[in-house]
Amino acid sequence: MCNLPDLGGNSIGSRIAQFGHRHLGAEEVHDQDGCMTRMSEYRLFTQRVGLVGLVGFISTLSNIVLLPVLTRNMPLADFGIWSQVNVTLGLVSTLMVLGLPDAFTRYAAAAKSKSEMQERFYTIFAMILVWGSIIALLSFVSSGMLAATLFHNNEAVSKIVPLIILIHSLNILLSFYFRTAQKMKKYSLFSLLSVLFDLALITIFVTAGLGIFGAVMALLLSRATLFSIMLLLVIRDIGVIMPKFTDAHAYLVFGVPLVPSILSNWVINSSDRFVINLLLGTASVAIYSPGYILGNILGMFMGPIGLILPVSLSKYHDESREDLVALILSRSLRYYLALAIPAAFGLSLLSRPILLILSTKEIASQGYIITPFIAASMLLSGVTTIFYNVLALKKKTVHMSMIWIGAAILNLIMTVVLVRYIGIIGGAIATLAAFAFIFLLMAYFSSLSMKIKFDFVFLAKSLLASLLMSGIILAWVPSNSRELLAEIGLCVVIYFAALYLLGGIDKKEMEFLRDAILMKS
Repeated sequence: MCNLPDLGGNSIGSRIAQFGHRHLGAEEVHDQDGCMTRMSEYRLFTQRVGLVGLVGFISTLSNIVLLPVLTRNMPLADFGIWSQVNVTLGLVSTLMVLGLPDAFTRYAAAAKSKSEMQERFYTIFAMILVWGSIIALLSFVSSGMLAATLFHNNEAVSKIVPLIILIHSLNILLSFYFRTAQKMKKYSLFSLLSVLFDLALITIFVTAGLGIFGAVMALLLSRATLFSIMLLLVIRDIGVIMPKFTDAHAYLVFGVPLVPSILSNWVINSSDRFVINLLLGTASVAIYSPGYILGNILGMFMGPIGLILPVSLSKYHDESREDLVALILSRSLRYYLALAIPAAFGLSLLSRPILLILSTKEIASQGYIITPFIAASMLLSGVTTIFYNVLALKKKTVHMSMIWIGAAILNLIMTVVLVRYIGIIGGAIATLAAFAFIFLLMAYFSSLSMKIKFDFVFLAKSLLASLLMSGIILAWVPSNSRELLAEIGLCVVIYFAALYLLGGIDKKEMEFLRDAILMKS
């Protein structure tokens, strides 16, 4: 047990000690210094997650705010084009970066000097810039074909998109620099600026009557502005050098095997809109996308944890601190489920009234049924992130790639068949099936390398508290945004009160999280 000095019973030190003994298990706490080190580092991890999580919440909120701006100021088909622009951005940027930002995180996290960081960053920056420029040029030359296939014959949009994708791809690496250097405040600031730039510029351009062309131009201006600011700060941090490309082969060996899994991820998360567009048209994409956006809100709960885990875990794993790795993974899973389970219930039951408030009756009347399937998919996806990080630490990228490829093939086949015969809901069903497939296989293979503690008792308590909360939603259907916010607030209070009374979370644990998130020492 950790025998930390008694500082009056209310100090953060005593609460950490009690928290560690009560919630982590005495077998994980060996001595005073070791306990304090593990718990202080876990609190630091929690603070970083909280900071990124706040930005993630704002980002998710911005997507919701943009829904009425876009759906009520442009034709349904143009909103479908906007959805296609976003999923195309995800696909092509994956091909441009070749998994190299992940390689940068893996190799640069342990950089011991400024010169090491310079060489690794600028080698990868140059590789992405050259390869990305080639892809962007080919896409620009093929803009007519892309317009006919993806963008409802809007060639102006198809010519702008390649440049957006190139800048976006470089921005991915720049943001990875701040993550890898553990400059999480700057990383969070730029994530927030990206959201605010997008929201402000798109709103101004679209409400000014510029339609889909204005929305795409706003996206280009936002990404270019962010690129300029981030690059200047990186140069100020590490200067500029001409890279020697000494470890380029190692970066490709690490990164390229991730591309099939990342592409497969895109297939599972985004190809449904491509298939719906090809089989049913852009108007059907416009009806499908808002329901998908609502279900995808669950991603904000695991998003910050998933961003910070690779950097923290790589460092601790390389230092042979497996106990801390296991601790962070198990606690991350517990806190994720505590938030994601009630959110999945709430979003599924509130989907129709939310869409009626934020979009149009045409979208809400059909799109609401999409949300429960996507919410369940994102719930499984968040849990899978924990298993994914175990396999990444052990460098089992081949296993990861094969799982994602298999799931992508399953998803694509099911999407084509189901959308053809039962319409847009087929895309949501196929997405859920693919994430269930990934969850089962990732859980199995990661368990062969590391055992992650899973609290089934806590899971049952969270589910019961969510069911109690759901009674309020079934009894009260909000008719406007004020009632909706009031109901959401009431549901949050009921859920956590029920979870507390059921013993799913206690006072000391809540105090620990509060102090960590508020960054109290």
